[in-house]
Amino acid sequence: MEINVNLDSAYIPSDDVVAREIEGELIIVPLAAGIGDMEDELFTLNETGSAIWDLLKTQKKLRNVIEQLSEDFEAPADEIEKDVIGFVEELLKRGMLVEVAQD
Repeated sequence: MEINVNLDSAYIPSDDVVAREIEGELIIVPLAAGIGDMEDELFTLNETGSAIWDLLKTQKKLRNVIEQLSEDFEAPADEIEKDVIGFVEELLKRGMLVEVAQD
């Protein structure tokens, strides 16, 4: 299945997952069958993944998420863009994110 991530789209957490912070790690738990990885029901995010997840929840366009992360982590936007696109692609494949319409 080909996933095309658009920088002018917004991606938000699916209603089929719940995220909780436990001992400093963000854990994503699927609420429906077929969500996530069959071998590992829980999906754990590191600090960078958690920062991306938190910004995605704001329903900002992906390019704005990348700009914000570039500022927050004081890193080049092109490096951040590669990481964010890879992260979003993976979570879209797992059904943990959904694309939302932008006005």
